[in-house]
Amino acid sequence: MPWDRNQMAARAAEELEDGWYVNLGIGIPTLVANYVGDKDITLQSENGMLGMGPFPYEGEEDPDLINAGKQTITELNRTAYFDSATSFGMIRGGKIAAAILGAMEVAENGDLANWMIPGKLVKGMGGAMDLVAGVGRVIVVMDHTNKHGDSKLLKECTLPLTGTGVVDRIITNLGVLDVVEGGLKIVETAEGVTEDEIRAATEATIVN
Repeated sequence: MPWDRNQMAARAAEELEDGWYVNLGIGIPTLVANYVGDKDITLQSENGMLGMGPFPYEGEEDPDLINAGKQTITELNRTAYFDSATSFGMIRGGKIAAAILGAMEVAENGDLANWMIPGKLVKGMGGAMDLVAGVGRVIVVMDHTNKHGDSKLLKECTLPLTGTGVVDRIITNLGVLDVVEGGLKIVETAEGVTEDEIRAATEATIVN
């Protein structure tokens, strides 16, 4: 069975190490906050928050506490607040160890497209371009194919790029792949999913 959204987020949380400062993108990556567990991870948000907690229980939401995706979140005893200029200074200054981002497309060389589809209204590119240029490790979490069944892991991206050659690891509903020389390498498969199924769902080159 392919992983669902929560299983993908839980798998992404396994990538994080004690002491890391981590930025979570919108979509599935926001769920990672619920799976950090006992790890000493500090979550950072572009809108000026360091030390985000998990999502609140229903009825306990504070409308003034939101992440960059405008979702209500919780604070911790160590949470700090600051302006977005300071927040982006952390990102551009290399202070963030990893970013976990969603994507519309990833190319076999690590190119990332995750901010717009031509012809569709977007409010802005957000912080993704700064993140992929400034953080130590970029992990993408997304479905392996789009709603039409077409692969989102491509030889070349067709959508406007967020960054070139920036993705390190991809976690999809089918498994985990790394960007390596010559293409993508299968690291792990979801339970019940075979490597052949991943190859069949992937346009990008799979290397052994």
